[in-house]
Amino acid sequence: MTAAVSEIEAVDVGPDLPGGQDPEQIKARVVWYYFVGGLTQQEIADKLGITRLRVNRIAGQARADGLVHIDVRLPLARCVALEEKLKQRYGLAAVTVVPTVEDDQQRVVGEAAGVMLDPMLREGLGLGVGWGRTLSEALKRINPRKVSRGWVATLMGGLTRGSGMNTFEVSTAFAKLLGAECYYLAVPIYFPSAESRTALLQHYGIAEAYRRAKLVDIALVSCGDLSNRSLLAVTQIVTENTAGLREAGAVGDLLGVFLDEAGRPVDHPLNQRVMALAPDELKAIPNSILASGGAHKAPIVKAILTGGYVKRLVTDEACAERVL
Repeated sequence: MTAAVSEIEAVDVGPDLPGGQDPEQIKARVVWYYFVGGLTQQEIADKLGITRLRVNRIAGQARADGLVHIDVRLPLARCVALEEKLKQRYGLAAVTVVPTVEDDQQRVVGEAAGVMLDPMLREGLGLGVGWGRTLSEALKRINPRKVSRGWVATLMGGLTRGSGMNTFEVSTAFAKLLGAECYYLAVPIYFPSAESRTALLQHYGIAEAYRRAKLVDIALVSCGDLSNRSLLAVTQIVTENTAGLREAGAVGDLLGVFLDEAGRPVDHPLNQRVMALAPDELKAIPNSILASGGAHKAPIVKAILTGGYVKRLVTDEACAERVL
């Protein structure tokens, strides 16, 4: 395996790839699709956005170097196989699976999400953003541009203390990169009561921000489990309700809405008091990316995929294996 890795690095994939794609992942995909998936070179070229000549060169050199026997001797081949299985199982438009990196998983998944998102960002489109370190890491892979007719919207209320990963900070950072206006749901994520939430939605500014959130063309979201690894789970209002949420069947949250293992919002007061896009409203957005990894996230990731709330997924091998 070590020799195969060093040799495949010599395969020339040519000039810069579209959308800032990682050449190593492109090589792995070409070899897997051609020798394992059975796709033609033209089908692979169309799928990856590269030329047929480049596909031919990568496949030919990999075979000449003895990297292809009865299996693909590439470190990312397992990731590609998981991607294909996830797409078929859950009807997803696109999936990226990255290697599991225990100490830095949020960065790895986040940057991969940025690679997926970057080519989707075009003039006139609205981008909806959740919160968390994973999403903040995606910013590193977004190329600055000017989309003056587009906008960014927060998809949920926020925390009352700044952390750099709060929805307000993350959405502001995306808006700066895109030169776009930002609409904020400038309220706490949970209200004291369902009635107070309904009342505040009558406010023009909040109503407009919520309308913009529902109108976005692309949504980038993450999710959390009920452990202390989750940004939301360690807040006072959630820790006070953790036992009740577990009793109701919750396995984690999507935009602050707690779901059971089948992807259904649980019957709990917090779900009536949350200021965020509802899962069914997220489902209606044309392009949505769930970026979340780690074995501990598998139950909530599976719940979200089972509910059909997102169309694209970025995760790691450990989570992907448990979701299938």
